[in-house]
Amino acid sequence: MTDRDHDDTRPSGMPAGTPSLLYVVKQLELSTRAHLDALLRDAGVTALQYTALTVLERRSGMTSADLARHSFVRAQSAADLVAGLERRGLIRRDPDPANRRRRLISLTESGRELLREQAEQVAELEAWMVRDLDEAQREAFAEALASCRAAMRLRPLDAD
Repeated sequence: MTDRDHDDTRPSGMPAGTPSLLYVVKQLELSTRAHLDALLRDAGVTALQYTALTVLERRSGMTSADLARHSFVRAQSAADLVAGLERRGLIRRDPDPANRRRRLISLTESGRELLREQAEQVAELEAWMVRDLDEAQREAFAEALASCRAAMRLRPLDAD
């Protein structure tokens, strides 16, 4: 299958044979994930686990459901993800003082150390991805992605 086979959602005015933006975004995501998985293999974590750790680095004390939403996995998958990270000692789950039935997830020092150890390689991968863009293009790309992400958060999942 070629990019041309996936242009049915292409906005009007785009030349025939140009893949849709949705297709290009998905291809970038798949490529990035594959590269991250390869890069993180020696550390013993997957790209999804690494993403969860980075989310917890920014927002400690999340529930499993919150972590699932912010890590782009389903709640059922988050349970396995959390269990694996906890077994490795990269996260801990503590009772929520406001609701003893809830457990809040936080990074452990081992989790923080893993992120520090991988930071340079991950930054190099990101730099490689945008190597053909100048600084203004990188800033515009980041702003455009943030804007698209915000727009998609506002759209109901069942919207036509």
